[in-house]
Amino acid sequence: MSYEHFAYFYDELMKDAPYDEWVEFVKNRLKTHHIDGVRLLDLACGTGELSVRFAKEGFAVTGVDLSSDMLSVAQSKSEGAGFRIPFYEQNMADLEGQGQFDLIGIFCDSLNYLQSEEEVEQTFAAVFQHLKIGGLFIFDVHSIFKITQVFTNQTFALNDERICYIWNSFPGEFPNSVEHELSFFLLDEGTEQYDRIDELHVQRTYPVEQYTNWLKSAGFEVLEVSADFATTAPQADSERIFFVARKK
Repeated sequence: MSYEHFAYFYDELMKDAPYDEWVEFVKNRLKTHHIDGVRLLDLACGTGELSVRFAKEGFAVTGVDLSSDMLSVAQSKSEGAGFRIPFYEQNMADLEGQGQFDLIGIFCDSLNYLQSEEEVEQTFAAVFQHLKIGGLFIFDVHSIFKITQVFTNQTFALNDERICYIWNSFPGEFPNSVEHELSFFLLDEGTEQYDRIDELHVQRTYPVEQYTNWLKSAGFEVLEVSADFATTAPQADSERIFFVARKK
């Protein structure tokens, strides 16, 4: 999967994403579980949209992402907002050398881009090593329902003046995985013609019980499992599952 071109129009595609709800969810969980520290590691931070929003809320943010292009956008965004957020290019499954944090988050279903069970387990272990005792690990993933019933074998489209796309989703190689084939058409304002960019994104998810077992095996205490930005337990048709765990 390549973000080389995708990084530069990602924000336009995600402009309606519920970023404020992620921020409020995190703030409420910190209050509920009596976390006073403000050091936050934003894993798979992408273009830094949430990193900057957390910085505006008073967090001392560090961002990590695998894509140098995403990080370039994030750095510019951070500086434009008046912050000096440190960003590092790393794979979250191979995280190292980032110090200790009060909170580590993997937001926007980014964990679902890991393609093997081993990578998920490695990520949980790395997060554990970078958390302070008592620190929180918060992440969200697509539910099996969303992967198999909402995405799979569906076509989505956008027709806008500057950007259009056709998004086809197919069953992936593994159980509860999906392949997103995306074709973007971007207006070149100089020539007034559209350039085509093709991307393939693959996501994979697992049962709630498997995530909780991996967390416990890594040494975490699982505090909450909820769905869709609420505090209620996931239902059969929940689409986004949230996990809150604490380093014991």
